[in-house]
Amino acid sequence: MAETATPPERRGPRDEDTRLRNALRALRHRNFQLFFSGQLVSLVGTWMQNIAQDWLVYRLTGSSLLLGVVGFASQIPIFLLAPVAGIVADRWNRHRIIIATQTTSMLLALTLAGLTLGGVIRVWEIMVLSSLLGVVNAFDIPARQSFLIEMVGRDDLLNAIALNSSMFNSARIIGPAIAGILVASVGEGWCFFCQRR
Repeated sequence: MAETATPPERRGPRDEDTRLRNALRALRHRNFQLFFSGQLVSLVGTWMQNIAQDWLVYRLTGSSLLLGVVGFASQIPIFLLAPVAGIVADRWNRHRIIIATQTTSMLLALTLAGLTLGGVIRVWEIMVLSSLLGVVNAFDIPARQSFLIEMVGRDDLLNAIALNSSMFNSARIIGPAIAGILVASVGEGWCFFCQRR
């Protein structure tokens, strides 16, 4: 005889607890917990930097063309270097790659913050820093994504991927919101500085 599913109105609190535990089961791995929280902060910071950087370019130039050029400069390195970065992520220690890329991202953000707070930032400097961040991201993305299996194993990999996607989409909402508040209240330079602390 076929088993029937329990109707939603007959499910108890224990069923809901089980569903929540299953939805978050990859977080039972301590390394994934640390990775998840660190990446959430990093991704929120990345979206904050993107919004503040775009606002800064438009404020300095008033040019939508230059705004597009800066966006292109940040993305084209990822497109061009993705095959090489994938090979690097397969052959080298992924943990060390992630540490290196995150440290480099922090240094680039601090450079951008210093130039902006000093009032000496120019559009060409933003383009260079944006391109360098694109190079860093080209190596960071494949290393970060392939690092998941090392932390959770094959059994919880699909759950870890789902949580990772949820984290990314949450950061896309939270980061720009925080950036808007910071840019309006203290300016772009402090936004760059705050997001990498």
